[in-house]
Amino acid sequence: MHVFRKTIYDYYAGQGRVLPWRLTRDPYHITVSEVMLQQTGVERVAGKYEAFIALFPDFQSLAAASLDAVLAAWQGLGYNRRALFLKEAATRVTVEFGGVVPDSVDVLATLPGIGRPTASAVIVFAFNTPVAFIETNIRTVFIHFFFKDSETVSDREIMPLVERALDREDPRSWYYALMDYGTMLKKQGEKGHRRSTAYRKQSRFGGSDRQVRGKILRLLVNGNSLSEPEINESIDAPEEQVMKNLLDLRREGFLRESGEKYTIG
Repeated sequence: MHVFRKTIYDYYAGQGRVLPWRLTRDPYHITVSEVMLQQTGVERVAGKYEAFIALFPDFQSLAAASLDAVLAAWQGLGYNRRALFLKEAATRVTVEFGGVVPDSVDVLATLPGIGRPTASAVIVFAFNTPVAFIETNIRTVFIHFFFKDSETVSDREIMPLVERALDREDPRSWYYALMDYGTMLKKQGEKGHRRSTAYRKQSRFGGSDRQVRGKILRLLVNGNSLSEPEINESIDAPEEQVMKNLLDLRREGFLRESGEKYTIG
């Protein structure tokens, strides 16, 4: 374990990444970055994070913003449901916790769209609290070092090693180092994470409901109001697929229908 820690920290000392959300200890800013980083690469998040924070600098401003404005700022990150959940979480933090992030994983994990891994990351990076958690790059590192001969590896097998390796004096730097080492491994072609039982191959994007939902929301951001025929005409997808996603978006709270027009909110 000593050799493992030294290997990770030596790499980080020379190759560690400087990322905008690593330059702050603001729990709100870190929460935003961790939600953005769910299922989205660092490069794409880096291009949107600072502009989003400038528009919505705290939980109160995000809670008070229109969903239309939030989705417009989120464009380009995909998985728009995260933006809706983040706004709902901001409302709960504002109302229930006075705009202050609860410093408990158990409490934070109950917020919309957060979940335990994201809550753990926020607690570590905002408060430097030693909490063991696993995400994709961490998983890659531990499989690479400790499970070279295993065909499949579960998080249950990895977690005791994560807990043993954890730098309890400076967990923030340790996790930064782990994540950067995992990123390096993937760039070098390491595919050990695919042996994880948690690995799920991303479904095809072209022609998917996810793509259609994104197209609908892009049409309607910035206060646009369109009818179902106008939306159908603007999206290259089967009419029944567009209608299904319109209904889903309305049911989930993304859209409202007034007369024959759809708008965000």
